[in-house]
Amino acid sequence: MSSPLLLLAQVSNATAAAPGGLTSGVTRITNEFGIRAPLLLAQIVNFTVVAFLLWKFAFKPVMATIEERQKKIDAGLNYAEEMKAKLEAAQQASQAQIKEAQITGQKIVAEAQKAAKDLSERQQKEAVVKAGELIAKAREAIELEKKLMLAEARTEIARLVVSTTQKVLAKELSESDRVRFNESAARELTQVS
Repeated sequence: MSSPLLLLAQVSNATAAAPGGLTSGVTRITNEFGIRAPLLLAQIVNFTVVAFLLWKFAFKPVMATIEERQKKIDAGLNYAEEMKAKLEAAQQASQAQIKEAQITGQKIVAEAQKAAKDLSERQQKEAVVKAGELIAKAREAIELEKKLMLAEARTEIARLVVSTTQKVLAKELSESDRVRFNESAARELTQVS
């Protein structure tokens, strides 16, 4: 068997050497390769129809589907990027809100501590004032009690002086003498205290 390229080269050499032999060279090649014009034409028509049908009903819809899917993929990627950006923005916003809440919480705690301290100081001052008032009232009560006791003591001493004087003098004192002795004893007691 000879190679088709060698055969083609021989035919082209033969046609170049023979005048008007170009048509006979083509006929010889077609005969040698088994090419028949009606069959070749039918195959070309069949190929063209099949290629058109494949293009129309297979490749074109497949390409459209591929393009549609590519658009969906691109849209999905764009959506994912948008969501990623929104997520980052939301995270930053939530972190900012958390920081703001922490600052607000710290302020509230500081205000509560200050209010508690102020209340404690105010209650201590009120307690000191109340204690001072109680001490003052107690002193007043003690002073009043002291005056009452001194008055009772004076009365008792005056009675004892009159009684003793009566016994010492062995006589009944008149009312004027009794008053005079009582007043004299009371003055002396007042001067002593």
